[in-house]
Amino acid sequence: MKNSRAKSNFCRLVILCIALCALTAFSSARTATTSVSTSVNIVNNSNREIRNVYISHVNADDWSANQLGNSTIPAGQSFSLNSVACDQQQVRVIAEDQDGCFLSTIVNCGDSATWTVTDGTARDCGN
Repeated sequence: MKNSRAKSNFCRLVILCIALCALTAFSSARTATTSVSTSVNIVNNSNREIRNVYISHVNADDWSANQLGNSTIPAGQSFSLNSVACDQQQVRVIAEDQDGCFLSTIVNCGDSATWTVTDGTARDCGN
């Protein structure tokens, strides 16, 4: 009877250890995927003012609020977006210029990136 009870307690202990290890691994993996962020320095080397900047998932139309707040990025100036949250490997950065045209680029999460906007950067003006 003692031997049977000892085996039963040992089995329970092993199951408990496996469950705790699995829970710890799951929590660590989840934390790692939600804590990734990136920073993007937007350099405006165009002749147009950038009035709004948005963040979006790469393959979705889920734009954030304007990341510039009440600011703009005048021609010849730059603006840094810091701690941009990423829940995927990449994030899309979208700028709207003074003409209401949109420009975008994709940056890798976890890296610091610089996006230089020039007069030659492709624009989507809805035409």
